[in-house]
Amino acid sequence: MSSFSIENFGCRATQADTAAIERQLLERGFQLVPSHAASEVVVLNTCTVTASADTQARQAIRQIHRVNPAARIIVTGCYAQRAPEELAELEGVAWVVGNSHQAEIPGLLERSFPARPALPGFVPLAELDAESLSLSRAPAKILTGDIFEQTTVRPAPLAGGEGERTRPILKIQDGCNNRCAYCVIPFVRGRSRSMPPPVVVEEVRRLARAGYKEIVLSGINLGSYGRDLVPRCDLESVLRRILEETPLARLRLSSIEPMDITADLVGLIASTSRLAPHFHVPLQSGSDRILKAMHRWYRTEHYARRIELIRERLPDAAIGADVLTGFPGETEDDHRATLDFLRALPFTYLHVFSFSKRPGTSAAEMDAEVAPAVLKRRARELRALGAEKSSAFRASQVGRRLRVLTLHRSGQGWTEALSENYLRIRVAGRWPANEWLDVCSPRDPLQPVVPAPLAPLQP
Repeated sequence: MSSFSIENFGCRATQADTAAIERQLLERGFQLVPSHAASEVVVLNTCTVTASADTQARQAIRQIHRVNPAARIIVTGCYAQRAPEELAELEGVAWVVGNSHQAEIPGLLERSFPARPALPGFVPLAELDAESLSLSRAPAKILTGDIFEQTTVRPAPLAGGEGERTRPILKIQDGCNNRCAYCVIPFVRGRSRSMPPPVVVEEVRRLARAGYKEIVLSGINLGSYGRDLVPRCDLESVLRRILEETPLARLRLSSIEPMDITADLVGLIASTSRLAPHFHVPLQSGSDRILKAMHRWYRTEHYARRIELIRERLPDAAIGADVLTGFPGETEDDHRATLDFLRALPFTYLHVFSFSKRPGTSAAEMDAEVAPAVLKRRARELRALGAEKSSAFRASQVGRRLRVLTLHRSGQGWTEALSENYLRIRVAGRWPANEWLDVCSPRDPLQPVVPAPLAPLQP
């Protein structure tokens, strides 16, 4: 069977989709190789949330084609859904498959790329056979359709033993019904749709049986989970089922919109050590005027109440936010309002993005663009504030005993691990991935710490 390599660009939901494709190809007998240079088929799962994400994908395609001109490149994901013709023009691309048809990739490979011996490593152009040359030069085929016809969410976590992900991502929701002015994602992901609770529970059980100790639940709009199902349910109810019906040690949530942070949800997370005290709550702007222009459904007062609720119930929780700077019409007063708002709240980290015009969004047609130099300066100031927040939070945790999970990354005499409240800590020694350890949090994140005896986990 043919060899393949696969690469992901983008968010956790995209990572979960990539894992699903990888798993399905392996189940059909394709051989996974670690290098694009040694692969017959390269699958690239793309992002299109910013113009730079599009550029990154195009650069990757060109580089892969230069190093391995015999490789048949399949481009899928959000960029493929949004602009398939644009990608089909690039040399080396054999297929462009939108999100609408992503589940068909394994069958497509079986039909289109018959089994033959893998080409080991880089092959000079002169040594390629006529069949390979004709395939690499043939016009790319496009397979895409109406994403809004999608009504289901495919199970998409890593299976036991595949890849190197210590904490698999389980996507239980896809799509978004919101229409934020700057965001193209609803147009490439479709309507909000949810994986039924029994399927979620079974996927968590399967991953727990495979030995995973922490799973990250993800979605494009995770807080909207279950509203499309009959009977209707919500995120809190599926979390309770996971806690009651599976042995999983720890569950972590990905991004949740502020409107979906409820007292009941925060209370549930505060009630058990099996739910990581970690909230990522997109903000975008600390200016109510800009939030309104963005078509966001909340104002700063509402947002602040949610963050204060989290900190009241969970004093040591990680609290992160997305911040978008340079939205059309954003003034210096708006920027200062955002900085002041962020300073006043107990964030532990910030993800800062610069505005990028996305075709088809209402913001792409707006006037009063922010000058590039001003946008860069504002982003720099926001990132500096984020660094201050992260340092202050780490300082507040010095000496606190934390339960950490070892990761794959390691160095000379240390292994990286992740705490329940999202602190990356270096543990002294070389440890296998996916091991629980107890440590005292150090002041210096680069200082390896000696693990303490493991205490019993609280329920």
